[in-house]
Amino acid sequence: MDAFIDNRQWLYRRHPEGLVGPEHYELVTTPLASALSAGEVLVQARWWSVDPYMRINQSLKPTYNELPHALDMVQTAGVVGRVLASSVPSLAAGDWVEGMLGWQTHARVHHSVLRKLDPALAPPSTAIGVLGMPGRTAWFGLMESGRPKAGEVVIVSGAAGAVGSLVAQFALKNGCRVLGIAGGTAKCGWLRETLGLTWAVDYKAHADTESLAVEIKALTGGVDVYFDNVGGWISDAVIPLINRRARIVICGAISQYSGGLDAPELGPRFLHHMLYQRATIQGMLARDYLHRMDEMLGIVGPMVKRGEIVFEETVVKGFEKLPATLQSMFTSDHRGKLIVEAEA
Repeated sequence: MDAFIDNRQWLYRRHPEGLVGPEHYELVTTPLASALSAGEVLVQARWWSVDPYMRINQSLKPTYNELPHALDMVQTAGVVGRVLASSVPSLAAGDWVEGMLGWQTHARVHHSVLRKLDPALAPPSTAIGVLGMPGRTAWFGLMESGRPKAGEVVIVSGAAGAVGSLVAQFALKNGCRVLGIAGGTAKCGWLRETLGLTWAVDYKAHADTESLAVEIKALTGGVDVYFDNVGGWISDAVIPLINRRARIVICGAISQYSGGLDAPELGPRFLHHMLYQRATIQGMLARDYLHRMDEMLGIVGPMVKRGEIVFEETVVKGFEKLPATLQSMFTSDHRGKLIVEAEA
């Protein structure tokens, strides 16, 4: 008889109308047969990713997905774990791997959905951070959609987050002057002192769009590349400041995710600025560059190994805290990549 493993899973049970939280999930334990079919690998999870896109996937209105995240299914997520057993020679017990395995403690999957990791290059957890989806988003979003040139001004909203903090550093390495927008004096100090940004602006210090725009204009004189992770009133402040031939990259709009996707706010009236400055605005998704993952790793991996890139992680201990941690992404402060780690 096959041996079974108790597999703990977070099932997505109910659609959130506003803020997502623990009440929308149920923690269950199900038996998982450990016997492997040809090509299969058994993985025990160590780190689970928590990302803003999870709330987008729950929207009942059309998004980049044909259908919203199905109810009564394991929450989709990137995971880093260790191989417990393998039926293929390319993976052995003890190897570190990454894949979209979801919020569960164990997974038995075909080896083709896994990426083998090299712990000598960087800590394995970076495979869901700087050397994973956030890194891919930041690198290709900035370099291919933003097309930065040395000497230009790059503004990044959500600059202390997993993607924004990398975009800001890549822009600096490209010879740009970089302004990061973040919430709170601590984050802004980190952006200036640790990441070395040219400027950092605390949006929480401003009561309205006009006040924020005045400070940004005084510091930069205008913007050539705007990498937007936030949307809402912060983008209302930045877009009128664009220079001739500016490039606006829409990576995210986290300010709108807690209810604003199903009941959108009226958007800003900025198209005339696009006309005057002959600017471009482009959306980008990490999935569009999945086939170029090795290219990104070949460029960014050596930067990480040489210690040239700061990759902050906010780590929450305990599988049971996953839904609450997702909620905290929209309600509280964190820096860099937000992940949940299994208890030792």
